[in-house]
Amino acid sequence: QVQLAESGGGLVQAGGSLRLSCAASGSFFSINNMGWYRQAPGKQRELVALITRGGTSNYVDSVKGRFTISRDNAKNTVYLQMNSLKPEDTAVYFCNADIRPGLRDYSRYFWGQGTQVTVSL
Repeated sequence: QVQLAESGGGLVQAGGSLRLSCAASGSFFSINNMGWYRQAPGKQRELVALITRGGTSNYVDSVKGRFTISRDNAKNTVYLQMNSLKPEDTAVYFCNADIRPGLRDYSRYFWGQGTQVTVSL
């Protein structure tokens, strides 16, 4: 069974930094795109950053220049380095991965349980 486990959230002052990690575990054939989403109270979940298996990344405009997504394919792990954090970055951050469970399976999206990031003034 495939699982995604996030870590690294917490409370930080504005201007500070946090690094989120998400590791995929279990039995699977391959991992394609990996990404980070976030959901603030009363708002819809939004895509923050996405990275392909080859390392091409994309970001939502509001985090460009401040956040960096990376991955270690050998460790089946994706990271989100968040710098110059702002109070509006406060949200639950979810890891997402497009995983092919077996050679004969179609790939599908898996989600982590979420990790809280709170940025105070």
